[in-house]
Amino acid sequence: MQITKKELAKRADRIYELLRSCNICPRRCGVNRLDYKTGYCGINKEIIISAFGPHFGEESVLVGYGGSGTIFFAGCNLKCIYCQNYEISHKRIGEKVDIEGLSKIMLKLQEMGCHNINLVTPTHVIAQILKALVLAVDKGLKLPLVYNSSGYDSVKTLRYLEGIIDIYMPDAKYIEPKVAKRYSDAYDYPLIMKETLKEMHRQVGDLIVDRNGLAKKGLLIRHLVLPNNTTDSYKVLNFIAKEISKDSYVNIMDQYRPCYKATDFKEISRRITYDEYNKVLEYAHNLGLHRGFE
Repeated sequence: MQITKKELAKRADRIYELLRSCNICPRRCGVNRLDYKTGYCGINKEIIISAFGPHFGEESVLVGYGGSGTIFFAGCNLKCIYCQNYEISHKRIGEKVDIEGLSKIMLKLQEMGCHNINLVTPTHVIAQILKALVLAVDKGLKLPLVYNSSGYDSVKTLRYLEGIIDIYMPDAKYIEPKVAKRYSDAYDYPLIMKETLKEMHRQVGDLIVDRNGLAKKGLLIRHLVLPNNTTDSYKVLNFIAKEISKDSYVNIMDQYRPCYKATDFKEISRRITYDEYNKVLEYAHNLGLHRGFE
């Protein structure tokens, strides 16, 4: 974190006030979450955490030997029909914690030897996170902060985070609006995602790793290859290479499996094939992208 404690507290207060007529994310529901109302994400001012702890299944640049200190927040501002964590995102299963409790979790992860605080699906609860961060920093939290989102974020909100978030790790899911609407109920996802990644890159630049191979600052992009959708993957990679940076760290993921309601959609009701994945990798190499999928 690069800003002062005083500035952090000021921004936390400002963004928390946005919950009164919530426009934290692109949904702009306008509900009063401070009065325990809920919008699209299904979360009011309370925080629901499904799990936390050292995670060794993340990208190697985050994991190291101590693990990435992940905190999984319930709720989401997308409704992906193939979500592998739908119990958390859609059903909002977890335990309620208050702001002080969240700050204690951050400090506990630091004490456990984690290399970073990995905020998983933070978009809709970033105001609460900043409030907790004020307390945690005051008590000695020093780890890099990872903002691990779907890529469906508000640029206005992201600007509150400049100098606070060290590593942005968004998804870049789709370029085609019809695909985004069909699978995630967000026709405007491609436009929002492009704006989001550009703003994140403006703030932190390309990913920087230290001598031990651990991420310290920068942008790390994830793209999940879907079955029968390699053309859209090509378009996503074109956007990254031409409008973000050819030095972008891009994790091209092959772990898709038909979860949740995906079996109701014939074209994505199977795993991706070896050929599909390798065509996307080859395309990325041909674009000059070279980090994250060596």
